[in-house]
Amino acid sequence: MTVIDISPSVMQFLLAFIVVAPLLGALAALLPAPPGLKGKNPDQAVLRHGVTVTGAVLVAAIVLAAGFDHDHPATMQATTDISWIPALDVRIHLGIDGISLPLLVLTALLTFLCALYSYFKLPAGPSPKAFVALVLVLESGTLATFVVLDLLLFFLAFEMVLIPMYFLIARWGGAQRQAAAWKFILYTLLGSVVMLLGLLLIGLKSGTFDMVALATDNGRGLTTSVQVIAVLAIGLGLAVKTPMWPLHSWLPDAHTAAPTVGSVLLAGVLLKMGTYGFVRILLPVAPDGMRTFAPYLAAFAVVGIVYGSLACLALARTGAKGDLKRLIAYSSVGHMGFVLLGIATMTPTGVNGALFANIAHGLITGLLFFLVGAIKDRYGTADLDTLAGATGAALYGRAPRLGALLAFAAVASLGLPGLAGFWGEMLTLFGAYSPAEGLSRPAFRTFMAIGAFGTLLTAAYMLIVVRRVCMGEHAPHSRLSPEEQAPQTPDVGPSGAAGSRSSGSAGPRTATTPQLADIHPYEAAAWTPLAALTVVAGLWPAVLLGLTDPAVQQLLAGGKS
Repeated sequence: MTVIDISPSVMQFLLAFIVVAPLLGALAALLPAPPGLKGKNPDQAVLRHGVTVTGAVLVAAIVLAAGFDHDHPATMQATTDISWIPALDVRIHLGIDGISLPLLVLTALLTFLCALYSYFKLPAGPSPKAFVALVLVLESGTLATFVVLDLLLFFLAFEMVLIPMYFLIARWGGAQRQAAAWKFILYTLLGSVVMLLGLLLIGLKSGTFDMVALATDNGRGLTTSVQVIAVLAIGLGLAVKTPMWPLHSWLPDAHTAAPTVGSVLLAGVLLKMGTYGFVRILLPVAPDGMRTFAPYLAAFAVVGIVYGSLACLALARTGAKGDLKRLIAYSSVGHMGFVLLGIATMTPTGVNGALFANIAHGLITGLLFFLVGAIKDRYGTADLDTLAGATGAALYGRAPRLGALLAFAAVASLGLPGLAGFWGEMLTLFGAYSPAEGLSRPAFRTFMAIGAFGTLLTAAYMLIVVRRVCMGEHAPHSRLSPEEQAPQTPDVGPSGAAGSRSSGSAGPRTATTPQLADIHPYEAAAWTPLAALTVVAGLWPAVLLGLTDPAVQQLLAGGKS
């Protein structure tokens, strides 16, 4: 069943367009704008160009999804297979199935929303031309990662995103941006070198780099020792990008320093490339090697869940001077731990839960980073003690719609039933209760219990954040310093310094407390799709699971449905 009937040749063209158009758009962004398209100034013209290109890619992705045959989501569709380097049997092999299609649409959506947001709120930094070109190259590399079906092409696409993200952090980021950017690229490059060795080992030992053929063979052409070495090498590279504890330490620094759109793309898209590699390559190509390392992967995953939650609790406590962006970054370590736990179960239930959690994390954490960026713009800081001190941030009283949306994103992140964050975590825990044959049930049920405990910790720190940022502290008025009574508010709403409105439980107010600007129209345009899809995925999970489940079943069965 397809929503609209599209011929195979048009589907091929659409998929190729989705991958290539951002690259062509990046080149065009560096050229002078035609006289009729300059607008008010060249900067506005290039930003409009970014919105146009990413919008065209999003439209193509939606049309591709509409033409996708939903009755056969396990079949590779819109495929292109052209010889590129005959000597190495490297082919330009593209295609999508029920596993890659949701990630393709998510990437196109988040990149478009970031381009739209940047058109109105460009981060401080050098040339807007370079900014737009880097975002488009980043989009092309990410989209290519999800659709290429050749191991060497996968590696090239996987690496293609590093340089754009490095410069986005180093040139448009905040404090400590240079150190964070270097840490990001060094960690990921070192992981990638090891991963390349594993990919070459698989290709040379099996005689092909074609991912479809390798998945169909299901490891039968590789000895157990080769599979173990390949999983160790490739898994390390993928684990750095995911990121898995204890290889995660680059992530909080990168998120804290990155501009808002950089954080959204890093959390919403780039982290998914690592977990996608586990599902697309390691599970079907080296099942014996994965079975060997699955208990260790699950153990690291649940440690990451608890560690990320405890780090967030430490940052959220009063007096810790915790950065809200850093807290959301540590929450990603915990959420991606659930994804890795689902993959480690090697069961359809667990892997489907991991893929669902991937999409949910992209929607919810992308929204959270947008909101934290907006709060930082208004207050001039993301320090939790400053936000919750003196009259509190009291967003419910000072910017009620912004406060309500932050509370919505927080409860979605903690896994409230009815929202997208719930299903992935639940299915992952179900998968851990009954792991694949050959895996220790007592061990995985222990991991399940630890993961369930992690959900309680997640709820604790998210509710603390909502209470402090949205309601403010309940400190006695007499103990507040003058600085705390009037925090920095560079983005003030039209009501100016009006402080006559009651803040209810939001803490003490002073007559000098200014009203904040609430959600701007361009912010609503960028954030509404993420909030709406979070609700849709939570209330109608069958839409996503109907795509992924047949593909996962076939992948785990070695290409046999």
